[in-house]
Amino acid sequence: MLAEVPGTRFVCAVKLHYHLIAEIIRALETIFVERRQPDKVIERTFKAHTKWGGRDRKLVAESVYECVRWWRWYWYLAGLPDAGHADLQAMTPQAFWRVWGTWWWTVSGEVPPFIEMQGLTSEELKRRASQKVAPAIRASIPDWLDEVGERSFGERWAALRPALNKPADVFLRTNTLKTDRDTLIRELTIEDVPVEAVKGLPDALRLRERRNVFGTKAFRSGLFEVQDAASQHIAPFCQVAPGMRVIDACAGGGGKSLHLAAMMKNKGRIIAMDVHQWKLDELRRRAARDGVDVIETRVIEGTREIKRQAGAADCVLLDVPCSGLGVLRRNPDAKWKLSLEEIQRLTVLQGDILRSHCRMVKKGGTLVYATCSLLPAENEDQIKSFLAERGDEWRLDEERWWSPEREGWDGFYAARLVRSDAVVVAPME
Repeated sequence: MLAEVPGTRFVCAVKLHYHLIAEIIRALETIFVERRQPDKVIERTFKAHTKWGGRDRKLVAESVYECVRWWRWYWYLAGLPDAGHADLQAMTPQAFWRVWGTWWWTVSGEVPPFIEMQGLTSEELKRRASQKVAPAIRASIPDWLDEVGERSFGERWAALRPALNKPADVFLRTNTLKTDRDTLIRELTIEDVPVEAVKGLPDALRLRERRNVFGTKAFRSGLFEVQDAASQHIAPFCQVAPGMRVIDACAGGGGKSLHLAAMMKNKGRIIAMDVHQWKLDELRRRAARDGVDVIETRVIEGTREIKRQAGAADCVLLDVPCSGLGVLRRNPDAKWKLSLEEIQRLTVLQGDILRSHCRMVKKGGTLVYATCSLLPAENEDQIKSFLAERGDEWRLDEERWWSPEREGWDGFYAARLVRSDAVVVAPME
């Protein structure tokens, strides 16, 4: 019988090869010790082992992500002192083997037959799994995050906390410049990619089974983008129309810029800004594939570009840098890299961006502030502070929240503000 512990539940008809598991251990060491992103580490590992089959790749990817997701819980189950889960000195090769072995036990009911598992027994694992432990250990999150969650959400935190550990579904957004959702469903079905429509989102599809969709003809032809369902709400929330002048001021890789372009029917002008040139380069590649030609990219260097666009935009989207606590399900390593100090730094930055970038909105135009965070300090509290300073110029039109324990999507927040027709656009300092 399998232990009643969190994690993936599936029958593992896989023969364990020592060299394969050793690569998993190296991947975990790279993620935790060198603080690399899991998706990049896995991608590099696959490129180094091109002869691995689908079953081996599935084992590597799934076990790495689940070990990262449940790191603190598996560390505890493995009999390692709790404080060591956040201590680089305690992260020895032996510790990584024991953590992985614990994950394997949770999905197979058996301790792997390797010498590195010496002293790790099913009896001990079952005993520890049945013990009462602190909620933060059971939920595999840092203590500081549990405290912030309790303080920010109260009774709701009991439901939200476990939702942050459920693996995220994969959603696609139909590129309506090239196709429609029904046609895309048929195209993907031909390519053996099972999908289903998402209620309330006319262009969204959910993968019914995980597939590498980036190799499909439909993707290469620009018929869809991978984008979470919650994120797909942001562009419609902006209420754009063909012919508008829109600024996506924190564009990143451009998923929302591309969605805005589709909603504008590729008519008008979108200026996508970011502080990182490489992200904008990626956006240009995606735009070319999607058949979008209304997006211009601009690197933000100081305040010059913001001054140049003062009072020019019908709509400005600020998808600001944030803690990313709403997307922990797909980026589980973030909770081990974040800190309360970093969140405090981000809240200051968010306020600064709001106050400076809002000047790009013209009289009567709209400003949309968005994050993939769940914390009120990064969301509604920012808007309250902004309106307390500038309520004579701006009014709140609408706020929306999306949360993993309710919709089952990523956590997102969005506020749409409208600038007064009578405001005088003050020059930037």
